[in-house]
Amino acid sequence: PDTIVTVTLHRLHHEHYACAEHIDGELGFLGDALGTDCIIQGGLQDGVEGGFVRPFRGDGSHNEDWYGWNAEVLAPFDGAVFRVRVNAVVNQPGQLGRPPASAIVFERADGMRVVYAHVQDILVEQGDTVRAGQVVARVGNNGYSRSPHIHVGAYKGDTPYQIRWDLRSGAE
Repeated sequence: PDTIVTVTLHRLHHEHYACAEHIDGELGFLGDALGTDCIIQGGLQDGVEGGFVRPFRGDGSHNEDWYGWNAEVLAPFDGAVFRVRVNAVVNQPGQLGRPPASAIVFERADGMRVVYAHVQDILVEQGDTVRAGQVVARVGNNGYSRSPHIHVGAYKGDTPYQIRWDLRSGAE
């Protein structure tokens, strides 16, 4: 369509995270088009005066240095698990891995699909029902990835959707 359509999803993590969006036309695969790569940020909660929010401790050369490594990943909406794919190879930060990534594809009753890629320790199976905010996996670094993060893509039919986050979801 001429206008980019959006979908609002439950927040991805309990922790603070930042996302870099893929612009229209940057990536052609439906699960990548208008998608976003999200990285948990840390640093300030360590009690360091004058610290900066950043994605990793030290030089980030180990997955365990990254604040998001192995953090919980939350379901995007109430729906079903449409597909699960596992790539057990763990990448070293800074080194691009080989596809495919471990991934979960969720489907809502209206046909909206959301893909989470680069996940690990997947807790759901194809056909499972999920609730928005349910823990479904952990942050990994596999497939075509250089660092621990989650790629999120959304589409309905052949139309990619731009992702918006429900910033009230999970608020306590």
